[in-house]
Amino acid sequence: MSGGVVERFLPDEEATARLGEDLALALRKGDVLALSGDLGTGKTTLARSLIRTLADDPFHEVPSPTYTLVQSYGTSPPVHHYDLYRLSSEGELAELGFDEAISDGAALVEWPEKAEGAFPDNLVRIELFHEGEGRRVRISGSDAPFSRIERSFSIRDFLDNSGYRGARRTPFQGDASARSYERLRQDGEPELLLMNAPALVLGPPVKNGRPYAEIAHTAQNVSAFVGIDHALQQAGVTVPEIITADLEQGFLILENLGSGRFLDDEGKPVAERYAAAAELLAMIHAQEWQADIEFAPDQFHKIPSFDRDALMIEVELLLEWYIPAVTGVVADERLREEFAAIWNALFDRLESKEQSIVLRDFHSPNIIWRPEHENHERLGIIDFQDAMIGPAAYDVASLAMDARVDIPCEIEATTLAAYRQARHAAGVFDEQAFEEAYSIMAAQRNSKILGIFVRLHRRDGKAQYLTHLPRIRDYVRRALQHPALSDLADLYERHGLLEERKI
Repeated sequence: MSGGVVERFLPDEEATARLGEDLALALRKGDVLALSGDLGTGKTTLARSLIRTLADDPFHEVPSPTYTLVQSYGTSPPVHHYDLYRLSSEGELAELGFDEAISDGAALVEWPEKAEGAFPDNLVRIELFHEGEGRRVRISGSDAPFSRIERSFSIRDFLDNSGYRGARRTPFQGDASARSYERLRQDGEPELLLMNAPALVLGPPVKNGRPYAEIAHTAQNVSAFVGIDHALQQAGVTVPEIITADLEQGFLILENLGSGRFLDDEGKPVAERYAAAAELLAMIHAQEWQADIEFAPDQFHKIPSFDRDALMIEVELLLEWYIPAVTGVVADERLREEFAAIWNALFDRLESKEQSIVLRDFHSPNIIWRPEHENHERLGIIDFQDAMIGPAAYDVASLAMDARVDIPCEIEATTLAAYRQARHAAGVFDEQAFEEAYSIMAAQRNSKILGIFVRLHRRDGKAQYLTHLPRIRDYVRRALQHPALSDLADLYERHGLLEERKI
């Protein structure tokens, strides 16, 4: 990981406040920023801007911690603002709960020289100096925090060079990937979004000398998003307009399609909205899709195939992560061979089924409800860069068995009915073949998700994903009711894979 020193000139207080935004957008749990500088160099302005940016509130009260020694803020991540001027010894820092603070959040520390030996190795130093009528900031450090700060500065430079100098940056909801998003605000202008999508790190080989992301055809750079966005827009799907792009660095400025939740105010599914989304899928699947997309002169994206290797590497996440978690033992060779044989037989059945573009995560977090519009424009679609050409039924299963919300059987049924009706209205539609493909894809997707959610818990420390497991197990049970999946149902039952167990 990179490290080093970066310096910037801050001509006025506004520039110092923008620096606070840039630092805030780079901050993650476990980071420690050591802030030092003489009186009047802007430490207070910088700290206040950083905290207000994370709070998404330009008027958020940020009192000085001079007398309390620490002020904590319930932002994301939580920020603990320390002023150590009155600290008598390094040992007192532990009494202030510093270790606990950086285990669940980040720390901004003024007067860090009072406890030099108490900070972690990934400390980032921020030093402010008077320079003429302005100030100079010197930032130094090593490891991931400094790399994130450098990238945040690159985003600021991108904005400045793209006509968005002075745009206010605040965090926006992200996903489980390395991508992140920001809101961009300028007085008198519509709010925009910035996508920060660094090139994918492929990781170590996991099978036949190939990394997981290569086998699963995960998008390796932002060009995939741009290409799929272009193709969907041409097909009449409402997707964000790309205002400005830097494909090399992985930065996009996007239209904000709105904030309308696809779910209701209580986070529950609305049958009419799921039916509308199913009708949109029917419109997409009734069209012909080419794998090669020219989204700008001499700029191309090739949509990969959702081939057998990709289907299998995904479902094998159940073997690698979920099965050891629920059974207490690693899957043996006999189980692996039976598992592979059954799934390969199911994948054989998919070869004769309808193929189309597969958006991959077509469910509530990635659908924006726009009631002020009509017909398909009521639905804004995001997060589709991993699209492939594969079984059309996959996205229907992704929608009707939404991984993030409990979908009652009744809403699943009305969603499927809306899809079938729209497909019949559009032309010839093999309903029986669809039903079989839907069940296979629902079983494949939800088996994969069981593995992913356990991996997020055990590898990444994200225990909150375990709360979704009962729902996903229920979805697998529904899928296994189709006669074509009887062998898989028997395998899962013999090994107790769908029993409710504590992990």
